[in-house]
Amino acid sequence: MNETTPILDTAILQRTMGNAKSGMVSREVLNDLKVSTKFSEAEISQWYENFQKQCPTGRITLTQFEEIYSRFFPNSDAKTYAQHVFRSFDTNDDGTLDFKEYIVALHMTSSGKMSLKLEWAFSLFDVDKNGYITKNEVCEICQAIFKIIPKEKQEKLPSDENTPEKRADKLWSYFGKGENERVAEGEFIKGVMDNDDALRLIQCEPAK
Repeated sequence: MNETTPILDTAILQRTMGNAKSGMVSREVLNDLKVSTKFSEAEISQWYENFQKQCPTGRITLTQFEEIYSRFFPNSDAKTYAQHVFRSFDTNDDGTLDFKEYIVALHMTSSGKMSLKLEWAFSLFDVDKNGYITKNEVCEICQAIFKIIPKEKQEKLPSDENTPEKRADKLWSYFGKGENERVAEGEFIKGVMDNDDALRLIQCEPAK
């Protein structure tokens, strides 16, 4: 799973804010983010200055986030997927992303640790944020992922995953759960890490 894969969104998050040279961020926020992420004080300050330039209000709205995704996927319908990603990053559910949420999201999706990336992937699939994933939620996210897969790539998908429903069925099978059961975070991470196919299916890359 590389950092430019849409399911992880690292490149999108980074390019949204660009590259700044310096910045001023409160000591409290700085210390908190240094503890909770892998970023240095200098890196956090750099992100902060450009975040303030791009988002003078100090927050990214859902509409802005959707516009960002539409630029990265001009030939696809990225709106639904963007809404799910936004929801997974909006940890306090206030309808906006503040600087701390942005940096934590960047850390979660750019860390070299697969387990950390899969923790975020779990939050993406956990649509109602209740700590579990259901088959319906897997179907919902697979629908969103399918919308950003170019038509020509959809046509090359194997017959058992060439629709959102088939993709969801195949992914769900790796968790060993019944149709009406649910998957906890640890089960999700283990199921994906134990199966290369499952890892591919939570992304939008076709089988090679």
